[in-house]
Amino acid sequence: MNENLIGKIIGCIIAFVLLAFVGFAVLVFSLFSTGTKFYTPLTIVVTGVLVVFTVLRIFAPTIARILNRSLAVFFILATLAVIGFEIKEAYVNSIPTVSEQDFDLEEYRPFGENTKAVKLDQPSTLKLDSDLPRLDGATALYPLYASFAQAVYPKKQYDQYEGEVMGNTTPRAYENLIEGKADIIFVAAPSKQQLNDAKRQGVELKLTPIGREAFVFFVNAANPVKGLSTEQIQKIYSGQITNWQEVGGQNEQIRAFQRPENSGSQTMLQKVMAGQELMTPPQDDVVSGMGGIIERTSNYKNYNNAIGYSFLFFATEMVKNGNIRLLEVDGVMPDKSTIVNKEYPLAAEFYAVTAGSTNPNVSRLIEWILSGQGQSLVEETGYTPVAAAKTK
Repeated sequence: MNENLIGKIIGCIIAFVLLAFVGFAVLVFSLFSTGTKFYTPLTIVVTGVLVVFTVLRIFAPTIARILNRSLAVFFILATLAVIGFEIKEAYVNSIPTVSEQDFDLEEYRPFGENTKAVKLDQPSTLKLDSDLPRLDGATALYPLYASFAQAVYPKKQYDQYEGEVMGNTTPRAYENLIEGKADIIFVAAPSKQQLNDAKRQGVELKLTPIGREAFVFFVNAANPVKGLSTEQIQKIYSGQITNWQEVGGQNEQIRAFQRPENSGSQTMLQKVMAGQELMTPPQDDVVSGMGGIIERTSNYKNYNNAIGYSFLFFATEMVKNGNIRLLEVDGVMPDKSTIVNKEYPLAAEFYAVTAGSTNPNVSRLIEWILSGQGQSLVEETGYTPVAAAKTK
C-alpha cells in the first residue's frame, strides 16, 4: 500500500478521533458545570477546533472529506452538550430557592396599610416625636423593630433603606452602626470581623439582650432524617460526614449550604462549630458591579439532599410552604417552649446594639423595649422575651 495513502488514513483517523473526543468531552463537561463555567470554556474550545480545522484544510487538503465529517460530529456533540446543559439548568432553576432576601419586608412596614407588624392593645407608655433613633437590623428582626417604631414613633412613611426605620441585613446594619448611620441595630451577636471593624474605628459596641431565638437546621420535607446531634452537625459542616446514610438517611451526598460571611446565622454556625474549620460552601457565579464574574456563597436551594439553617422566626415562615422541615437537635425540637425552658441547645440571645450615639432617646427607647410593653411585642412577633427565659 502506498505510504502516502497510509499517512492519509492515519491522519483521517487521528483528526476524526480528536474532534470526536473533544466533542464528547464538551458533552460530559456540560453535565457538571454552571453558567459561565460552561459557556466560556465552550466558546474557547469551539474557536480552537475551528482554528485547527482551518489549518488542516489548508495544509492537508487531501483529507478534507474526513475533516468535514469530523467537524460535523463535533458540532453535533457540542449541540447536544448545550441542550443537555440548558435542560439541567432549567431543572436546577425549578428547585425552590430559600433566601432571606426573598422575605417581603414591605408586609411589616410600620403604619403600612394592612401591615403585619404587631400592634399594642393599649397606648404606648413612651411616645417620641423628635430625635427619633435611627433603627436598622437583621432581616428576620425587621418585623420586631418595625412594631417598636409603630408603637413609639409618629405615624408616617419610613424608608426601608435610609432614615429612622431601615431594613437591611446584619452585615449592613453593623456597618451602618459603626459608621454612625444608625443609632440602634437589632441583630445577633457580632462576628470577630465586625468586632475588629468597630475596634479599628474606635467604636465600642454595647449589646443589650432583648429576646431569645433558636438557631435551627432544616432539610427538604422528603428527607427521612428527623434530627441530628450537635456533633453530627459539626461533622457535616466540617466535611467529615458527606452522605446522609451516615446519619440514618438515604444514600445521597449531603449538599450543605451556608450563609454569607458576617450574617447573623453564619456567625452562629461558626459558634456551633466550636473552633472546627468550616468546609467551602456551594458557590454561584454572579456578575459583579463592574461586569466581571465573581463567586459568592449560594443561596439555599431545596434539593432532596440539601441542608440549611437560619433562625426560627424566618425558618418558620419558610416552613409554611411545606417544602422544608425543621430538624431536632440533640433530640429536642426547636419551638418557643423549648427556648423558654432552655432545653433546645442552640438558642441564643439577640440584641439591641448601640455604639455611643449622642441621641438622647436611645436609652429611653431601649428601656421601653425591656419594659412589659416592649417585651409583649417581642413575644407577639414570635420571639421569646428575655424576662421569660430568665425565670426558667
